[in-house]
Amino acid sequence: MSCAVAVSNSPVFSPSRVSSIFCKTTVSSPENLTLTQHHYHGSSSSSPCASSGSGPTSPFRVRIQKSSPSGLRGFKKEGAGEGSGAAASVLKRKRPARIDIPVAALSLAAAATPAAVELEVEREGFSVYCKRGRREAMEDRYSAVVGIHGDPKQAFFGVFDGHGGAKAAEFASKNIDKNIINELTRREGGEIVEAVRRGYLTTDSEFLKEDVHGGTCCVTALIRNGNLVVSNAGDCRAVVSRGGTAEALTSDHRPSREDERERIEAQGGYVDCRNGIWRIQGTLAVSRGVGDGHLKQWVIAEPETKVLAIEPDHEFLILASDGLWDKVSNQEAVDVARTLCVETKPETLSACKKLAKLAISRGSCDDISVMVIHLGRFI
Repeated sequence: MSCAVAVSNSPVFSPSRVSSIFCKTTVSSPENLTLTQHHYHGSSSSSPCASSGSGPTSPFRVRIQKSSPSGLRGFKKEGAGEGSGAAASVLKRKRPARIDIPVAALSLAAAATPAAVELEVEREGFSVYCKRGRREAMEDRYSAVVGIHGDPKQAFFGVFDGHGGAKAAEFASKNIDKNIINELTRREGGEIVEAVRRGYLTTDSEFLKEDVHGGTCCVTALIRNGNLVVSNAGDCRAVVSRGGTAEALTSDHRPSREDERERIEAQGGYVDCRNGIWRIQGTLAVSRGVGDGHLKQWVIAEPETKVLAIEPDHEFLILASDGLWDKVSNQEAVDVARTLCVETKPETLSACKKLAKLAISRGSCDDISVMVIHLGRFI
């Protein structure tokens, strides 16, 4: 028998998309857009897929179709004599009843399947494009919150590159913005650098209490009162276009950085180079991030933060994982994106996709997440 599976009104397989297991999603929710997929990476990571179906609670329907007549008819009743003159009785197999299998409700950012390989989100003022590399599951996540405290000029954005699984990246994408905003509220808007620092450290300590493996690099951008506050822990990077000139706002945290190597060695750790890659304790190739409890003595969550006032020549900001930056230079990224972003109507999603495709064409096998933010929208 052949078996066809249809999912009614599911955000994973909508009727318009049942022909393909992959999906491309355009998200238009004005609420907190946080990539919190639950199956985008196998057990907890997959590419978010949403559709405009009526609801995510519809059950699976399994339809069992009849095979060809020769496959389902014409076997003799046991005991019928072969030489009998009477025609042998024939049993006809009835069509099985439909089986209803209930499924749990899926959130807007719920994942499709581990096979889903890309995500695209386009909203006013920013876009995100994520492309899975050669791993079995995507480990990157992103976060976007526009309209903090009801102010459309305040926003928070982040890209999170997980390693050892996607648990840490998922946790950070859900919580780091809340922790930073809570710290700012507690300080009544003052000490913004310390508020961001405490937000990162709180996220790290809360994740370590979960007692799960893995870690994540982070790069975040908080836009508030006309200021751009960019922070990072790890090798995710932020680059701003200033009149067409690329300006890196973060510095990658890797064991190859002299000050990072000295810090690690001062704490009793060691750094070595294997196959051209510097690693801590012979394992991890980044020196800061959220998680990595087994290396926490050396892999700290302390971010580096830069604050600058947004000027008219600050055109757009690129936040991306190292899947992009390992293959595309800062200035190249700005040059490619600028052709699409400095327009009457910026095409930020097209810019994200073009950058990811450029990295792939140069041999990137890693997960790639690119976010482009049109800064003019927030001043």
